[in-house]
Amino acid sequence: MTATEDVQAPAGRRSLRPLLFGVTLVVALALLFGVPWWTLLRAGTAWPAGVTVAGTILLAAALVAFPLTMFLGHARRQDWAARIGDTILGVIWVVFVWSVAGTLLRLVLGLAGVADPTRSRIAAAAVLVVSAVLVAWGYVEAMRVPRVRSVSVPLSRLGAGLDGVRVVLITDTHYGPIDRARWSARVTEIVNGLDADIVCHTGDIADGSVTQRLAQAAPLADIRARLTRAYVTGNHEYLGEAQEWLDHMRELGWETLHNRHVVVERDGARLVVAGVDDRTAASSKTGHRADHAAALAGADPDLPVLLLAHQPQQIGAAVEHGVDLQLSGHTHGGQIWPFHYLVRLDQPALAGLTRHGERTQLYTSRGTGFWGPPLRIFAPSEITVLTLRAA
Repeated sequence: MTATEDVQAPAGRRSLRPLLFGVTLVVALALLFGVPWWTLLRAGTAWPAGVTVAGTILLAAALVAFPLTMFLGHARRQDWAARIGDTILGVIWVVFVWSVAGTLLRLVLGLAGVADPTRSRIAAAAVLVVSAVLVAWGYVEAMRVPRVRSVSVPLSRLGAGLDGVRVVLITDTHYGPIDRARWSARVTEIVNGLDADIVCHTGDIADGSVTQRLAQAAPLADIRARLTRAYVTGNHEYLGEAQEWLDHMRELGWETLHNRHVVVERDGARLVVAGVDDRTAASSKTGHRADHAAALAGADPDLPVLLLAHQPQQIGAAVEHGVDLQLSGHTHGGQIWPFHYLVRLDQPALAGLTRHGERTQLYTSRGTGFWGPPLRIFAPSEITVLTLRAA
């Protein structure tokens, strides 16, 4: 192959990417909206023509509105459009999932001798009822102030003076199109009632600029911690204004651990609290990247290390650098069941405390807020209190 041919081949592959993306998008939309349409309106239900036409118009309107509002809402940062698009996404995902289950119910009813249209109407009704209940419940779960989850974590290198130190973790607050300033203030109240020594925010602070989300983020200035408050960027910061959020959190009095560390001390025992940028930073235009070596440069190698890294997938580098405990978010615990199965394809952990290697442990939070659809189904949000114990 000549040099010219070698250059032309990758260029040819790149030219196919928009086509492949377009085909994938069309197929995904066809399934998301087509499966519910078939299950609810066509698969042997024999509804009166008016019901079928009305349902088809409703789903067709949602299908047309969805990509448009998602583009305007997330590419052009129009909050009104984002609220509509995100809601359509959440509702259609739930209806799609239970429409698939409804197809299975139709098969079971058929084997039991129930004939159409009765069996198909029973399945359609079941899909609608279950979906409506889960959407309503999921909305309440998403908008509520998170429950507090307590976890005890033994660290073999932790000094006796720091035994019992309380680390409060919030993450994935995703201040966004829905104004949650009062929710944010309530989260701050709860955190301040937890008697924290260290408070950490592991990224995805907001969807939008500092100016857009100023009121929602303002209560973070009032969070109290005896030893330190530390923040690292998440992948959503790199969709917008990562450096601006780092600067703003610094103005609010937080330690912004942009590939660096601080050392906290109590009763003669010390702990390195380090942070790295999100793994997506390197592909952004900010010049940022995750750099564990820089984050730990100059730290005493005999001291235990608490590392803040947004994604659980960053645990491999943490193990290589001898980190004792990594705190992460990003997964949302799947947020809307059964999406967590897809999350596990990308991440080594979904939620909770896991061990990686001989020394390193990882705690993955399900997140304090939510992204996109204002729903949490079988994946409750959390504010986490990790009590570190000297093993």
